Amino acid sequence: MGYKYETHLHTSNSSACGHSRASEYISYYKEMGYAGIFVTDHFFLGNTCIDRSLPWTEWVSQYCAAYREAYEEGLKQDFPVFFGWEATYQGDDYLVYGLDEAWLMQHPEVTTWTVPEQYRVVHAAGGLVIQAHPFRERGYMNSIHLHPYDCDGWEVANAGNESYQDALAYRYAAGHGMKMTAGSDIHRVDGTNSKQIFGMEFDTPLTSALDYVHRFLNGDTGKPIYPKEWVDPSNIHETELPIYFHHEDGSITNPESAQALFSQEGDSL
Repeated sequence: MGYKYETHLHTSNSSACGHSRASEYISYYKEMGYAGIFVTDHFFLGNTCIDRSLPWTEWVSQYCAAYREAYEEGLKQDFPVFFGWEATYQGDDYLVYGLDEAWLMQHPEVTTWTVPEQYRVVHAAGGLVIQAHPFRERGYMNSIHLHPYDCDGWEVANAGNESYQDALAYRYAAGHGMKMTAGSDIHRVDGTNSKQIFGMEFDTPLTSALDYVHRFLNGDTGKPIYPKEWVDPSNIHETELPIYFHHEDGSITNPESAQALFSQEGDSL
């Protein structure tokens, strides 16, 4: 018997696109047999509903109130709730785990970081960075930015994505030895756009967000939960948006296609 965890979840408390309050998710996931959830609301530069004109410490306190609400309800129902956030950089998104409210209070400069700076500082503080839905295409986006060297892994299955977008992420990650995660990107307790729920499964229960970080970085990455057909290679087709690939040396290239990206040399991770 495995222990399943939701790794990508938004609430109406802190995410402008959320439809369900943080506390509502506890019974929902418990009834589905999950062992816990991570609350990962949209952060300061993303689709947050917290007033950005607030003083930093007040903004952080209000932002983290969603997690605290879920955590308190989780205590009542004996259901673990862990903290994370989703950082946004003009369309590409990153899930950050292992750091807490107190750490955020002390680091207002988090809103000014570049993607490489985020990775360096979060790592130095003992955290984990996952690029969320790397090949996502949306009407508000004008390009896809891939940062395989500025994260610890890719979210290759996201229940809020079109499945072909995840198939692209899976193919690249599998071909380049990248660590992989899955999450629902859920915004309401009645499910996701695809009507599916994803996540991560472990042989033993997680004890904290830091436990997740330590396991993932040390090789116990867990098993991504998603339907096998979700990342079927036969479902792959080219993106409509241009792709910008960020290399380890900081250079950026614009491959002609995803197919060209899969076969590029010199970028074995």
